[in-house]
Amino acid sequence: MKSLSENAALIIIDVQKAFYDSSWGRRNNPDAEKNIVKIMDYWRATSRPIFHIQHVSRTNENSLFHISKPTHEFKEMIQILDGEPIIQKTVNSSFIGTDLESRLRSKGIESVIIVGLTTNHCVETTTRMAGNLGFNTYLVSDATATFDRIGPDGKTYLAEDIHQMTMVNLNEEFATIIDTNSLIELS
Repeated sequence: MKSLSENAALIIIDVQKAFYDSSWGRRNNPDAEKNIVKIMDYWRATSRPIFHIQHVSRTNENSLFHISKPTHEFKEMIQILDGEPIIQKTVNSSFIGTDLESRLRSKGIESVIIVGLTTNHCVETTTRMAGNLGFNTYLVSDATATFDRIGPDGKTYLAEDIHQMTMVNLNEEFATIIDTNSLIELS
């Protein structure tokens, strides 16, 4: 695996207070945010670009992501620095209805590193699109997490299994799956 370019962009997806809410249920990977911060700090130390993605609802006032609720704000460990853009989205993909792609292209960015919440929703959708758009895409497996889900069959599927299946589905077709320490070594 070759080393990452000096302008490889870190895309941090939806690390928001809404995911503290107990309604989500049981979650995997309790260290995801710690790993996200480790990568974010390294990206800052190496002066690489960081994009913060924030899911917002403007229409559903009951949503934890509604713009009027404090739960739509970033979790405390995500401190946005001057010059780090916040891109608000209203759907699962960070590319749909935003200027993320044009921002990346205007800076000549070819490689993106994706971290955040939740693995099988916004992280997966953004990763698939990044790969389809031709970006050299890395998904950091231990810097994302998800929750148990109930399937259409009424069965509960464990967060660990959902997380792993997302990695399997994306591996080598849409992204390179990597962990935090390996990413930093590659950088």
